[in-house]
Amino acid sequence: MVTEMQAARLRTFTERIGREFVIGVEDFGHGALLLAESLFWILLGRWWQQPVRLRAMVREMMEIGVMAIPVLSILAFANGAMMAMQGIYTLREFGAESQVISGIATSVTREFGVLIASIVVAGRSGSAIAARIGTMQMAQEIDALRVMGVAPVRYLVSPILVASLLMMPTLTILSNLMAILGGGVISIMELHISLGTYFDRVLSVLEPGDLWQGLSKSLVFGVLITLIATGNGFNASGGAEGLGRATTRSVVLCISAIVVADMMFTFFLII
Repeated sequence: MVTEMQAARLRTFTERIGREFVIGVEDFGHGALLLAESLFWILLGRWWQQPVRLRAMVREMMEIGVMAIPVLSILAFANGAMMAMQGIYTLREFGAESQVISGIATSVTREFGVLIASIVVAGRSGSAIAARIGTMQMAQEIDALRVMGVAPVRYLVSPILVASLLMMPTLTILSNLMAILGGGVISIMELHISLGTYFDRVLSVLEPGDLWQGLSKSLVFGVLITLIATGNGFNASGGAEGLGRATTRSVVLCISAIVVADMMFTFFLII
């Protein structure tokens, strides 16, 4: 028999689930509107006398892409080396450690290269974007833009979207190269082969579809990072504490969306 206290707990639990679901639907709708309005200004802003400025796009490309190269290179190289070490150790029990090269080549270009690039951008640039727009929102600078006749989405979101679409594939290619190089260093030491032989085997295994799979994911991940980071910035409120929550929520949601989207990509591409 359900007591009154148990019924209250059940009601509270279901109400919490309902609120989270409504928040999720609102976030999805807000992100869709941000994407539609951003594309509108990118494609048609010039005819409305509000073009997306090249200087703003270059500034965002520097922040999202160029400034992320050092940390991305280190992490991708380390990840490739780790994959090689684990693969060689596992396959050595079956006498097939040489097959680790094909495993590194395909898994890096299809999955891990773009994942590393996306997570680095989400953690580094996504948090900065959310904090920047959130600060402007709480300082009423975004309202001031509207009063001056400047569309906030055109001014703030569209340059970030363009920069993400251009830089994410570039960072993915760099991540692939560094991860394969990291795997090559370990393979040279453990398998006693030359670097030229290693890259010859990598190129013999890879197909154009492997590269295009990772690059297509990078475009989707770039859009997700942009929409989630800017959306959380626009919805920030509550002073310094609220800004911290918005920044943290942006990073968590970006990484979660990337992993879930990658799982869906892999599921549909495999079957």
